[in-house]
Amino acid sequence: MAEEIKDLAQVCYDLGQQELHGLTCGKAQDDIVLCLHGWLDNAASFLPLMPYLPGKRVIAIDWPGHGLSTHRSSDAYYHFIDWVYDLLQLFEVNDWGAVDIVAHSMGGMIASAFAATFPEKVKSLTLIDAIGFINANAEQTTKQLRQGMLSRLQGKKKQKNLHTSEQSAINARVSVSDLRYQDAALIVKRGLKKTGDGYTWRADSRLRMISPYRLTLGQAEQLISDIDVPVQLIYGEQGMDFVASGIKHFGPMFKDFTSYALPGGHHVHMEQPQQTAEKILAFIKHR
Repeated sequence: MAEEIKDLAQVCYDLGQQELHGLTCGKAQDDIVLCLHGWLDNAASFLPLMPYLPGKRVIAIDWPGHGLSTHRSSDAYYHFIDWVYDLLQLFEVNDWGAVDIVAHSMGGMIASAFAATFPEKVKSLTLIDAIGFINANAEQTTKQLRQGMLSRLQGKKKQKNLHTSEQSAINARVSVSDLRYQDAALIVKRGLKKTGDGYTWRADSRLRMISPYRLTLGQAEQLISDIDVPVQLIYGEQGMDFVASGIKHFGPMFKDFTSYALPGGHHVHMEQPQQTAEKILAFIKHR
């Protein structure tokens, strides 16, 4: 079993005007396994997995705007390519060489773009219920831009939901996902903050705004085709529909690709942590 899991609150990563927080376990000298969570999740989504990765220094970050990490400045938004820069800065400030990356959902898309662009920084990439990129036809560019701009205006008027208890917030998350209660509780408790009247979400409201642009299919295909590092996909048998279609479309474009289905949904790494970890460790060992 892994060593004690520690919060990175006191040893966070300073990326200039923002700080990345997270969770870690293992010894400082162990090889790093960097874990990247999905949209509106946080580092706690990897808590079930961590005990099953002995001998590794597991680092799970909170992306900016998520968990305990700071939000972007008031004049900024959350563009997809900026997540890639966040990842690049994380490597730079820590002077890391190549590491093994495990990435779920949105984190998998970011890690895929990063692996294509900076292959010298990635030993291997394990995707969890994520493959390829969200994309749109070039003909939708104007419509996408309009929707994105209007979303920003509307977002300024919205107030965060207030919950009277942690249980209320957990139930709310369960109701809009396929998460089990115990898994939702891990993510929600890290993503809540206490207010005078109850609990509200830590996550930046701007994360919910519609992106003003999408990659075209051609751009998505080029990024996947440019990934030279070994890639494995672990996905849930009841996971996201786009994964099954993504395997057929994007799978053949990887140079070194394997995939495994496990019982579970979109957060299969939380439902099947031991089996997921076994696949990760075996994959890393043979690279």
